[in-house]
Amino acid sequence: MFNIRQIIIAPLVTEKSNQLRERNQYAFKVHLWANKLQIISLLRKEFNVTPLACNIIRNKPKPRRTRLTRGATRQWKKAIVTLKEGDTIALFEGT
Repeated sequence: MFNIRQIIIAPLVTEKSNQLRERNQYAFKVHLWANKLQIISLLRKEFNVTPLACNIIRNKPKPRRTRLTRGATRQWKKAIVTLKEGDTIALFEGT
């Protein structure tokens, strides 16, 4: 079984994710191989919340260039989790 550090890499704190929190949705940067079921079960176990849905977004690498060198940014995965009304995650609330 995976632990929280292996699946959830970091919470996403942006303007858009702050607007999502008003609708009881939280955004996380997750491991590339993580799936919805792993994320939901991990949130239930670690934060004692009831996730209703989990949406996964895979961000593809974008081409970048520095002088003569060509490369690309890393690909990463974002999970937006909808919680039951009244549930909160203390990681985002600062408590």
